[in-house]
Amino acid sequence: MIHKYKMFDMNIVLDIYSGAVHVVDDCLYDMLDYLLEPFVPEKECPQFIHDELAKKYPSDEIKDSYLDICELFRNGQLFCDDCYEEFAKNWNKQSVVKALCLHIAHDCNLRCKYCFAGTGEYNGERGIMSAETGKKAIDFVIANSGNRKNIELDYFGGEPLMNFGVVKEITEYAKEQGEKHGKNFRFTITTNGVLLDDEKKEYINRNISNVVLSIDGRKEVNDRMRTRVDGSGTYESILPKFIDMAESRNQDNYYVRGTFTAFNKDFAEDVIHLADLGFKQTSVEPVVAPDSEDYALSEADIPEVFAEYEKLAEEYLKRWKNGNWFNFFHFMVDLDQGPCAIKRLSGCGAGHEYLAVAANGDLYPCHQFVGNHDFLMGNVYDGKLNTEIRDYFEKSNIYTKDKCKNCFAKFYCSGGCSANAQNFNGDINKPYELACEFEKKRVECAIAIEAAKKLS
Repeated sequence: MIHKYKMFDMNIVLDIYSGAVHVVDDCLYDMLDYLLEPFVPEKECPQFIHDELAKKYPSDEIKDSYLDICELFRNGQLFCDDCYEEFAKNWNKQSVVKALCLHIAHDCNLRCKYCFAGTGEYNGERGIMSAETGKKAIDFVIANSGNRKNIELDYFGGEPLMNFGVVKEITEYAKEQGEKHGKNFRFTITTNGVLLDDEKKEYINRNISNVVLSIDGRKEVNDRMRTRVDGSGTYESILPKFIDMAESRNQDNYYVRGTFTAFNKDFAEDVIHLADLGFKQTSVEPVVAPDSEDYALSEADIPEVFAEYEKLAEEYLKRWKNGNWFNFFHFMVDLDQGPCAIKRLSGCGAGHEYLAVAANGDLYPCHQFVGNHDFLMGNVYDGKLNTEIRDYFEKSNIYTKDKCKNCFAKFYCSGGCSANAQNFNGDINKPYELACEFEKKRVECAIAIEAAKKLS
């Protein structure tokens, strides 16, 4: 299976199963429209193809293009067979837990309008995780991580800085227990920045591997959606703190992370705004919301969003060439190695490798399932998992999702977000199609950027 498209004045051809990316001339690009899969090479270009292309291209160029296609096929770089489906059918993964998302605070000092967590309530009561519960979570992941040495621990909320004393206590306990049991903990914390101060910054920089700083971009965009309890905006108060945090980490091991909605479909301007402020690590994501919300994105917005991604990709590449680079999370793709086959097939590992721990110790497949009691998997105090739910997630992969079958981007998104699929379609194996469309466009942009870099 192949996918071809044009960007940056390049003809780009992606071979899905080998992962090979080709930048080709016009004749070869057009010829691919006439070749059927499975491809069977012939000694010469079939006459009907030659006759059609002869209306635009000289005969020698047509012959050479066909020979190039045959050579790429023989080298396993074009029309490559699917070598993953049989592997997926016989996959007996037997996962171990390698990552936890700790809901340190089921409460928040902001009232962001698009918050999937209900501003911290998660369809339940507001609450704060105790140090005891956090330590039980550490014991749980150590006991369920098998021979896995490296363990990821994400501090999430609500707003984790509302319970920062417990964050520190859990961190120290995890390091102590990790050393005792031969485990290496790597920590991430997500914050809206309102409570960030020098003391917290210094502790985070000494102990936390990665920081996610929540800001949507331009002041008017951020303050429309990200407000305090009294309705006031946050941009002016958090921006100096975030700039300082990014600089204190040498512009690495952090992300400024935003959300774009129907109110700022010109989100490329928000990414560029953040880059102009000096941030080198940026992620701005499309909002996920039901159509009933006035800020929700819809199918009608797809052309505008696509154009904006292309605009952003062009600016991204221009700045890279000028040495004024910044990273945009969705444009970061490795064309040389990329993730392993297991990662490409199954994605984030929600529900079997990655679990969320609610403030009271309840276990869920990921942070977006917290509060949905149909997906309650257990509690860290008893240390047991609902194996039926675990197996349901473990067996899900791109080959259990019919809509992924003919999608060129399936090995880049790994079937998309399970929580979005469940929330919109009632089944983790039925991807949320609007997100799929946006992802496909981002993949095209990312591949085009990398191809342009290699040719520059």
